[in-house]
Amino acid sequence: MAGRVQGKVALVTGGASGIGRGCAERLAQEGAVVVVTDVQDHKGAETVEAIAKAGGKASYLHHDVTSEQAWIEVIAKVKAEHGRLDILVNNAGIGLGGSVFEMSLADFQRQQAVNVDGVFLGCKHSIPLMRENGGGSVINMSSVAGLKGAPNLAGYCATKGAVRLFTKAVAMECAADHVRVNSVHPGIIETPIWVTVIPQGGPPGTNAPPDLDAMSQMAVPLGTKGYPEDIANGVLWLASEESRYVTGAELVIDGGLSVR
Repeated sequence: MAGRVQGKVALVTGGASGIGRGCAERLAQEGAVVVVTDVQDHKGAETVEAIAKAGGKASYLHHDVTSEQAWIEVIAKVKAEHGRLDILVNNAGIGLGGSVFEMSLADFQRQQAVNVDGVFLGCKHSIPLMRENGGGSVINMSSVAGLKGAPNLAGYCATKGAVRLFTKAVAMECAADHVRVNSVHPGIIETPIWVTVIPQGGPPGTNAPPDLDAMSQMAVPLGTKGYPEDIANGVLWLASEESRYVTGAELVIDGGLSVR
């Protein structure tokens, strides 16, 4: 099947790498015009270039998702350039591990600002533009950590749990406007975020990132880690008309990790 989001305009935050880049590329492959935003300008440009080389359409904007003014400016640019917004992938996020007794308040608040405030601001400023054109699809990136607790990840779990329930509440507010709002919950996926989640799986006393293959063999029923394209395929489905009757739902893509 091709052209599943043909002619739609999509905004993907944190689209310069990892899951965000995977989502941007997949949506472009299926016909969407993609606006990639991030604070990693060089990688953002690389993502747009890769999409163009593959025959897709994309542009890049520098975007700090914690800034309300930045959101106002980004949405204004999307409206001026494309006249509409059909798909929002609230993907930008950071992962800061550490014991709740050792994490600084500044780090706790910084993680909240990116992972929760960014999603709030994205919905606040993007959905009105979707309403103008009869509806759309918002996909908020949560995590398995938004479904179950994990040691040394209390701060991260707090943010992703917030995204999960925020999504359901906004879905109820927007249903009459034909704006669907759903959350996606990745498990162990090979992305750069693991470099910052230091306490999870690295050798004791080191800052080495965890061994995702070993973690997956131990904890994931399917026995393997996932890749950005695994999440991107779920995002594509939620963005397309194939999921037209789905809102307020949580799509878990984790190889069975959360139900083990």
